Amino acid sequence: MVEMRVAGIALDAASRSPIVLLRDPSGRRQVPIWIDQAQAQNILTGLNRDKPPRPLSHDLMASLLEAAGLRLERVIIHTIEDNTFRAVLKLSDGGERAIELDARPSDAIALALRTDSGIWMLEEVVADASIPVDAEADAEDQEDFRRFLERTTPADLIRHIGRTAAEAENGSEEPPEGGGAAD
Repeated sequence: MVEMRVAGIALDAASRSPIVLLRDPSGRRQVPIWIDQAQAQNILTGLNRDKPPRPLSHDLMASLLEAAGLRLERVIIHTIEDNTFRAVLKLSDGGERAIELDARPSDAIALALRTDSGIWMLEEVVADASIPVDAEADAEDQEDFRRFLERTTPADLIRHIGRTAAEAENGSEEPPEGGGAAD
């Protein structure tokens, strides 16, 4: 098994559906799991450690576990069936009693974030569902963006936005700045 961490939430460019991204410890593999908007919000709330004025469902679940004397030991995402990930919650009462509950991965992840529990995935699932992550390219892109921000003033951005708006209004056919060709 591989302990995963939530790398973030992304949007599928084609469907505009949210995706929770789980990354392995090496940072070289990432597993995308398509979720809905509500699930994305639940995960983001746990990831950001937001404290809403009233408990949300996953906050309530965490409180119920605590009140019952149970601890979420770990979440295990163990298989993919018909393009759907399957997960279980591994609970314990601190003694000999171990409980395993079926759960949707998104709910399991949201609960794990609130209870500081591990998110684990079987190696076969990681191997089947992961996409490679180019950490060097990501770091290079971040460094390029940081340099761009250091060189750019708010006035530069306002001028650029004004030029872009004027070109769009006039139907300019010039290629965008940076040399790329317009479609």
